[in-house]
Amino acid sequence: MPISPIPGPWPVVPMNGEDFVAHSATVAYSATSQVGVVKPLRARGLTLAEFLRSPRYEVLPTDNAAELVAAYVPRDVTITVTASPRRGMPATIHLAVALAKLGYHAVPHLSARLIRDKVELGQILDALKTAGITNVFVVAGDAREPAGQFGDAFSLLSALPPDHGLADIGVTGYPESHPFIHDDVTIQAMWDKRRLATYIVSNMSFDPAGVKGWIERVRRRGVELPIYIGMAGVADPAKLLRLSTKIGVADSARFLRGHPSWVARMFRPGGYDPGRFVGALMPDLVIADRRIAGLHVFTFNEIEPTERWRREMIAQVR
Repeated sequence: MPISPIPGPWPVVPMNGEDFVAHSATVAYSATSQVGVVKPLRARGLTLAEFLRSPRYEVLPTDNAAELVAAYVPRDVTITVTASPRRGMPATIHLAVALAKLGYHAVPHLSARLIRDKVELGQILDALKTAGITNVFVVAGDAREPAGQFGDAFSLLSALPPDHGLADIGVTGYPESHPFIHDDVTIQAMWDKRRLATYIVSNMSFDPAGVKGWIERVRRRGVELPIYIGMAGVADPAKLLRLSTKIGVADSARFLRGHPSWVARMFRPGGYDPGRFVGALMPDLVIADRRIAGLHVFTFNEIEPTERWRREMIAQVR
């Protein structure tokens, strides 16, 4: 049974075609002043129920994303917004600002390979500051060629001005091999970025034992940043593949091609269950020394079933 939408009305900022101009200078990132919700990052020993009460939901910048989030997701769930090579960085920033206006703690992904230069980076930071957004997730991005001077996340992090106004900056970790980057490179990159970031988000994995082993290796290397564990929600595989045609090949379709075993697991009956995945992470998930900050759920915009699963899990573990 579908869950009931959150009572409204909640005004949704429309995202029409004009919002998706990839690089039109200041106009592309203009935003109305709005104070967003700021939550300080903490990494401490939490219970599983507490993790489930305040996860991060990753959403794609589609036309109806803000409407879906507003209809089903309570305001204590953090919403992160991916960066799509097809739609460009402005789509990400506009959706994050729209969500901040609705009272969400919004976290835009800053894709280094989609940002031309320090001028555009400054425009993005100005738009975020105006909206009260102080948390970003910096990634290299999947664009085949950089739009300008930033070829990877480290170069973008290094270009942030001293007065960037950000309270928290996330970077990516890879529990499993990256489909396009050698393991040695990802390990070195995380080490290089640790002094410029405040937390890590692990890439999506279906292997709880692998995730726990990776966390141990990260800590042994001396990286102490809090970690959000990336996991799939309850996206229907057929819908996921259809959605990939809408958001561009460089997003989910390319991602899934790099991990064919994941596709097989998602399509196989009983092959993946988010509740079973979370349960298998115990007890490591709640050990304070592991410094697990929370769960980062890849929703693929299957907002309603993901939120229904979360509520059912909370009811089970109380």
